[in-house]
Amino acid sequence: MSGSAGRPNILFIMADQFRGDAMSCAGSPAPTPNLDALAAEGVRFTNCCTVAPLCVPARVSMMTGQYPHATGAWDNAPYVLSPGAPLWSKVIQARGYDTAVFGKLHLHTDFGDVIAREPIARGYGFETVDETCGPHATCRARTHMGELWKSMGLWKAYCGDMRTRGKTPRAKPSPLPLEAYYDVYVGRRGREYLEKYSGETPWFCHVSFGGPHEPWDTPEPYAGMYKEAEIPPPLPATRDRTAGRPRGEYDRLLENQALHCGAETAREIRADYCGAVKLIDEQIGGLLEAVKRRGEWDRTVVLFTSDHGELNGDHGLVNKRNFFHPVLNVPLIIRTPETARQGGRVSGELASLLDVGPTLVELSGGELDYPQFGRSLVPHLADLALSHRDYILSEYAGEIMYMDRRWKLVTNRHGEPYQMFCLEEDPEELDNLAGAPEFKKQETALERRLFRAVAENRCLKPAALQMPLSFCMAK
Repeated sequence: MSGSAGRPNILFIMADQFRGDAMSCAGSPAPTPNLDALAAEGVRFTNCCTVAPLCVPARVSMMTGQYPHATGAWDNAPYVLSPGAPLWSKVIQARGYDTAVFGKLHLHTDFGDVIAREPIARGYGFETVDETCGPHATCRARTHMGELWKSMGLWKAYCGDMRTRGKTPRAKPSPLPLEAYYDVYVGRRGREYLEKYSGETPWFCHVSFGGPHEPWDTPEPYAGMYKEAEIPPPLPATRDRTAGRPRGEYDRLLENQALHCGAETAREIRADYCGAVKLIDEQIGGLLEAVKRRGEWDRTVVLFTSDHGELNGDHGLVNKRNFFHPVLNVPLIIRTPETARQGGRVSGELASLLDVGPTLVELSGGELDYPQFGRSLVPHLADLALSHRDYILSEYAGEIMYMDRRWKLVTNRHGEPYQMFCLEEDPEELDNLAGAPEFKKQETALERRLFRAVAENRCLKPAALQMPLSFCMAK
């Protein structure tokens, strides 16, 4: 039995491309009883936002507490986060925790021999490492999961299936049997750690699922659990108030026919997505039960979140790489022994994915002593009346989004506003006001707020965060 006074065990759970509204407690048609039960003992943040609408930038920023303009991770291009960078996970390890990670980190490049690069992940503060890649990247990487599939005779079928996906958004069950599916593998490895750990120090276990990330390949029986007719329709396409607005990354998505998605297809992939969410929820339930069987539930912190969301047909598109609410909004549930005694509560305060690290460090009893821009949510857990953030910044591909409680503004890589929404009057973001003459005064005011926010969050002397790709591949 682990744990000691002042240091709770920590179970940090992530899913990939998991929308903030994908839990039944947030309105999803897919029942998520385990996440709902977690929320019933914690605080669920309804306005938590990703710091970048793409895997690598979001995850690097979450780990470093720095925005993409400081990390240099603007896209999913090959990137290697340096093990020498100041990271909150290393602060938790230094607190005397036994640390482990199972699943997707995506802090270094997702091709090549990931097994041989385990020392890099250990440099991030994880002693036990079983790292996986995303659904597509798995076919170009060597991982323990992939080696298992090869021994089971499943590798060629999986990679062959992946080659047929991605040209158009369609749902089709994975050729993998349920027991070998990647989210089941990750959940099982996390449970095994929790069941076998016998050290005297508290544990920090990071379990990071690869789903419900597209390509909508949920295995049976989960693939057929939800009928398309029962799935709510997607949001309609956004309208531009003026045709003369500047252009940005969103327009690149509109030009890519492979990302277009009609209402019928949207319901198909949404039904499959619900099945993937249900599968992950059951795997999370297994993790929570493993903690309870250890007799440690009353001294364990659990935090659940995602790197970003997924459009799933909203606005006529699929995937991410944009700042619409279904992509920007991510789930965040924080359960501690103290919140469990208070009962489940819901907070509408603005929160950022950057806040995960400082929150977990404070809950471990530690402190961060390096420049970063995350803010601990621990005070807010005790008093929901406290204000947390006045605005959110999110960045991708040189673009910057500013959002406060009323407005959202997106500037392109040239600093030109090309998306603007009044969230109070248009919460579904269907009326793009950017460039409209009648809103020019408001647009200018938001530009000033955005530039001021960037200045407030610019690290003047950022530590060396990135390593050369050649070093990574040499390992």
